[in-house]
Amino acid sequence: MKRAFNWDDTRIFLAIVRAGTLSGAAEALEMGIATISRRLERLEQALAMPLFSRHQSGYRLTDEGEALLERAEALEYAGLAFGETANLQGNVAGLVRLATSDNLASHFILPSLKTLLEKYPSLRVEVLSGVQSVNLHRRDADLAVRMVKPESGNLTLKRLGTVGFGLYSAKTYLKELERMEGGVRLSEAHYVGWSDSHQHLPAARWVTRMLRGRPCRVEANTLVAQVSAVSAGLGLGLLPHFMAREKDLQCIDSEPGVDQALWLVMHSDLAESRRVRATADHLIALFDEIKDQLTMP
Repeated sequence: MKRAFNWDDTRIFLAIVRAGTLSGAAEALEMGIATISRRLERLEQALAMPLFSRHQSGYRLTDEGEALLERAEALEYAGLAFGETANLQGNVAGLVRLATSDNLASHFILPSLKTLLEKYPSLRVEVLSGVQSVNLHRRDADLAVRMVKPESGNLTLKRLGTVGFGLYSAKTYLKELERMEGGVRLSEAHYVGWSDSHQHLPAARWVTRMLRGRPCRVEANTLVAQVSAVSAGLGLGLLPHFMAREKDLQCIDSEPGVDQALWLVMHSDLAESRRVRATADHLIALFDEIKDQLTMP
């Protein structure tokens, strides 16, 4: 006999997807392994399909389970939004997870948080920075500050401004170029390039065009590493103006045409959450205040 579907069992499904094991899901949900197993079995019976294939290494989604993943995440977010709406009249409190890049976090966002947290003492902020991919639909984070505009998903976007890039050199390397016969020739210079996984970036494509088939002797996959390489005199680099200024690098071209828009992104179901909204408003005000620092050489 087919069991009735219990929507709360989707929490079990998502926890197993994210943990990969019953024990990991049980720990995340603070339940017993037997309870997790029983509720998964109940869900599969209600849906009349297997959601996972069992392996020694853990649980893997079946094709049927993969097809239902996006719907399960949407159901999770609907539940979160329901709870957030019920608390709209309460205080701004709880944890907000913000994903951004290391450079924006260390230069601007983290130094600004004291003001936000003094205004809302019950608010907590977790900043997730680095090069790893963060998926708002899986709720890896509540909101994100990105230089790449998402093209799909149930997301609310707000343009925060523009990050200006320029072509920069260390003073020592610039002197080497000036001593070359005929003066500085950008077509013959060494460049600090991007790794293969980042060739979609405007700066990476620009460097590839300048190299004209020549190999790039130094590559790096973060802006912090790029700045370090250029500062060491390893070649020219396309860098954000605000990061290059800090290292006193020489600007060769202030407008190479690779500026990038900066976006605030949040899942639409959380856009009216008081804790998320308060954090988003703080970021909007912050980037409006520092817009000249981001664009000017």
